[in-house]
Amino acid sequence: MKKTVRIIGVPMDLGQNHRGVDMGPSAVRYANLAGSLRDLGYTTIDSGDITIPGHYVLADTSLKERLPHIRKACESAYDLGRQAIAAGEIPIFLGGDHSASIGTVGGVTHTIEVGLIWIDAHGDFNTHETSSTQNVHGMALAVLQGLGVKELVDIGRPGPKVKSENVVLLGVRDLDPKEKELIRASGCTAFTMRDVDEVGIRALLTRILKNFKHLDKIHVSLDLDVMDPLDAPGVGTPSQGGLTYREGQLIMEILAETNKIHSVDIMEINPILDIQNRTAQMAVNLVASLFGKKIL
Repeated sequence: MKKTVRIIGVPMDLGQNHRGVDMGPSAVRYANLAGSLRDLGYTTIDSGDITIPGHYVLADTSLKERLPHIRKACESAYDLGRQAIAAGEIPIFLGGDHSASIGTVGGVTHTIEVGLIWIDAHGDFNTHETSSTQNVHGMALAVLQGLGVKELVDIGRPGPKVKSENVVLLGVRDLDPKEKELIRASGCTAFTMRDVDEVGIRALLTRILKNFKHLDKIHVSLDLDVMDPLDAPGVGTPSQGGLTYREGQLIMEILAETNKIHSVDIMEINPILDIQNRTAQMAVNLVASLFGKKIL
């Protein structure tokens, strides 16, 4: 019998400066995520959205002012993720900007070790000391590794939330100079778009899953800007030269075959910048493949 999937909206737009990403959860729901999962035989429950204030509450956009709101939202995401896992459910978190994953990943790893596949055009490995923008969505993975502002690092429980040897970045192509240094020193594995071009998705996923063979569970954190902006225009920080739709589908299809999917993030969809909800629909199609939809 298939597990229950719990949809949790995290309409966060405080981790960056582009307005509209807080409407991402609504766009994905409109693209019929729940119905697609039910068609695959899953019991699907929607918990609605975490209540998060928007940019309108800020006098300025400083990290200091945004931090308490981001921390509170991530604490809520952490608790909801932990509760879903404890109930034997698979949580799917709908963002919102990628800073929400500080809470989501922390929550779903509260009692269990997982492999984390961070599928993103960006490394999200800056800290408040290296970031020129001070945007937290560009710090999320570093925070999960224990780097950066203590108020974020210690959400839910003190320190790192995932072991570096259990973290893989996939599809990265837009990194800051100091961020590159942090990634190289981190112990995490990073596969860039050059690796995708030279080796191919099947070979890279074989390597990833071999490294994860000691783990029973995998969390997929999908930032839609990993896809080529020609296919996925509705993202706040597009970067040319991304994954094709079929490459994205192949990643999900291979991961589905492992039967190890523990939890999922769908992040950074911005309907204001989208064309006829194309990016949200792509996200739903990718998630359907991750949960077992097959061509034949």
